[in-house]
Amino acid sequence: MTPAYVVFENEHRIAAGDLPEVARTAKQLLDQRKDATVLVFNGRTSALVDIDFRGSVDDVLARLPKPARPLDEEPAVPAAPRGPGRPKLGVVAREITLLPRHWDWLAQQKGGASVAIRKLVDEARRASGDKDRTRAAQDAAYRFMTTMAGNRPNYEEAIRALFAHDRRRFTALIADWPADIRDHAIQLAYSDQAD
Repeated sequence: MTPAYVVFENEHRIAAGDLPEVARTAKQLLDQRKDATVLVFNGRTSALVDIDFRGSVDDVLARLPKPARPLDEEPAVPAAPRGPGRPKLGVVAREITLLPRHWDWLAQQKGGASVAIRKLVDEARRASGDKDRTRAAQDAAYRFMTTMAGNRPNYEEAIRALFAHDRRRFTALIADWPADIRDHAIQLAYSDQAD
C-alpha cells in the first residue's frame, strides 16, 4: 500500500506516512543539517507538497495544508442553506449540458434523468476502473521519476517502457538507479497490480 506522503532527501527516502509525520521528520533533518534539501511528495499522485519549514516543528505543523478529500470519500453534507438535491443522502444538484437528443433519451428512462445518469456513471466507473487505476499509477510514477530521476541513465527509455506496460523492461532499465528512487518508482508504477 502506498503511503499518503513520502519525503526524500537527495536520493534517500527518509520518511513515509501522514503529512504531519513526514513534515516532522523532514524538519528535524533540516534542523540537524543546514545544507540538506528535502522534497515531500503526495504518495499517491507524486505531486510535490509545498511546506514552509521556517520556525519550530510546531510552527511547521501548524502551517501544513489541510489534506484534500479522497475521491472515494463522500462529501460532507452541507448544513445550510438547503437547495436542490437531497443533501441528507449526499445528492448534490449541479449543472450539466446535453444535446436535445440526450435529454429526450433521458426522459424516457425509468426513474428519470438523474437515476439514468447515476447508473451510467457507475457503469462507466466499473468498466474503466482498472484502466483508470493503471493510468493514475503511470502518471504518478512519471511525475516522481521526472523530478527525482530526470537526469539518470535510461530515464527516457524507462518512461517509454512504463507507458508501454512493459514491466520487465522498465525494472531492468532502472535497476542501477539509487535503491530508494528505483523502489519507489516501481511501487508507484505497479501499485495497482499484484507481483
